[in-house]
Parts: sequence; structure tokens; C-alpha cells
Amino acid sequence: MGTAGSLNDNASIPAPVKSFWPNDFGLYNMAGNVNEWVLDVYRPLSFQDVDEFRPFRGNVFTEVKRDEEGRIVEKDSLGRLISNPVKSEDVANRTNYNKADYRNYLDGDLASSIDYEGISDMTQAEDTGSTRMYYQGTTKSTLRPNEGMASLINDHVRVYKGGSWKDRVYWLIPGTRRYLNEKSSTDDLGFRCAMESVGSPSGQGGKKK
Repeated sequence: MGTAGSLNDNASIPAPVKSFWPNDFGLYNMAGNVNEWVLDVYRPLSFQDVDEFRPFRGNVFTEVKRDEEGRIVEKDSLGRLISNPVKSEDVANRTNYNKADYRNYLDGDLASSIDYEGISDMTQAEDTGSTRMYYQGTTKSTLRPNEGMASLINDHVRVYKGGSWKDRVYWLIPGTRRYLNEKSSTDDLGFRCAMESVGSPSGQGGKKK
């Protein structure tokens, strides 16, 4: 509703999904209506860290839970496979990752730590993760004497984007990111449902459609 003239969708609440034409991929409401939760853990420097790529932060590598005989355990009440974080000893020899939680990749190192003057070695900095780079109000700092100071950025704050029924045009730009605690909810924030391609592009030996 924030845009005047013919661009106004005339909806003061989220409009029905098929109120407007889909895009060239056949998808409805990919901009506007409601903002979209995405999987990324929010960090303000993501684009500077990986300038030439589409950044993603939030990997927690898991493996399917199995019983003592190696069989996959029963699914949960929603029909989902149960997974556990990978064990460090099981991935120690991998070249692409060697621990489960990479949400803090390159965060909290000596250079970015708020307590860098008091850190004696790199291991101490890495063990504390994002709490050293984004002050959570739980650790004392010689650089931040005000104990009331705290950051909203942590491992449970996720990105949302896409714009909603009550946003200005600026927020419809896909690269414009905002963030909120992953357990929060608002009247202009939800999901845009999509499904990954399953199976062969040509189907079961048939012609491509």
C-alpha cells in the first residue's frame, strides 16, 4: 500500500495468491504480499566476505540417525527423517568441512574479536563463536565497558527478504536483507513454497516435457 498510482495492489492485508499474473517461471507472489524467511543466518558482512558469489551462511552438517545395527530409525511425528550433527571424528579427514556447525565461519577470529587484547591463542577465540564478534551481553569486554550493550545478531537470527504488502518498493529488491529471530512471527512475514526437482529431468525414460 506504500506505493501510489497503478503500482498499488489495493490490498491492505496479504492478497489471495493468484490475484496477479505469475512470473515467467509460473511462480506467484515472488515479490510483495509477504516477506520470505530464508535459511541464512544473518551477518552484516556476508556480501563483503563473498563478493563474487551468492552468499549463504547457516550450514550445520547432519547425518541421518541410525540404531545400533546401522538401520535408519523411525521418522518423527511429521514424517521427517531424524538427523544429528555430524561427529568431528567422522569428518576429520574431509577437505571441505571437518565439523558440524559452520554458522560462524570466519567469525570470532582474533582480528574481529571484541576481546582480542585478552586472547592468548586462536583456539580460545574460535571456541566462543559469534559471541566474540557480536557482543551478546554475556562476556565482559575491556573494549565495551557498558555491560548493557548487546547485539541482536546471533546464530538464531535469520534473514528475510522479498518485500510485503506494507513495504516500500526498496524492500522488494531480492538482495535487500533484513533479519529477525527465527522464533518470531509477524503479519507480513511467511514462506514462499517451492519444491526441488525430483528424479530425472526426462522422467521414467519418456520424452522431455
